[in-house]
Amino acid sequence: MRSPENVLESLKSKACNKSYKYGRLYRNLYNPQFYLLTYQRIQAKPGNMTAGTDGKTIDGMGMARINALIEKMRDFSYQPNPARRTYIPKSNGKMRPLGIPSFDDKLIQEVVRLILESIYEPTFSDYSHGFRINKSCHTALKYVQKYFTGTKWFVEGDIKGCFDNVDHHVLIDILRKRIADEHFIGLLWKFLKAGYMEDWNYHNTYSGTPQGSIISPILANIYMNELDSYMAEYAEKFNCGNRRKINPAFKKKLDVCRGKNSGLKEIFLK
Repeated sequence: MRSPENVLESLKSKACNKSYKYGRLYRNLYNPQFYLLTYQRIQAKPGNMTAGTDGKTIDGMGMARINALIEKMRDFSYQPNPARRTYIPKSNGKMRPLGIPSFDDKLIQEVVRLILESIYEPTFSDYSHGFRINKSCHTALKYVQKYFTGTKWFVEGDIKGCFDNVDHHVLIDILRKRIADEHFIGLLWKFLKAGYMEDWNYHNTYSGTPQGSIISPILANIYMNELDSYMAEYAEKFNCGNRRKINPAFKKKLDVCRGKNSGLKEIFLK
């Protein structure tokens, strides 16, 4: 089997061809090397000794456990466990829900995340800085400082409950624009519909990408990139000419202030 690095580079090389559709992605989940790579990437992260709803942690992870996961992938019997829901405090004093997946699910999600990242990351808007490689709120502020020096006004907004309100059907439709592998799409459906356990009660998930899930940030960025693309096209309609168009209402007010429409005359002192 090909090395994960070669597979991911191959996927990335086709990303900017907007007409290209990716097939045969699911078969990468049969490759033991992918699981070894993802284990190395996530094994040191905090929380891996916290059990999910299956009671398992990183303890006991080895080739036997990986091979068992691969067999479930091959016969399509793999089913993600519901996340164990807990709450963490937010800066405003409120509580944020957080889902804790089982370690087996984390391992598979990291493989999926690497594949999705290779396909979509090169096509994301340059104006998008959230959950991106080598980008953050700091790079966003630097961009504003460098390129927005002549800007007179901004529109500030917040998408309330962004992760919680992602429409699953819309997200899957967006994914199908680039991915022509229904087995891979079906796996994503399973993660979206896995549900969560809270106070020993099971809850279905009808919308949203579960916070705490490894694939949630990349799925949210894929979803929100549609808005970024729309806004970029919309802005182009106004970025014409060499100078800003004067707003007539603003000009009228300005003229009044200058005395041209108020009966005052300009005088010049010698």
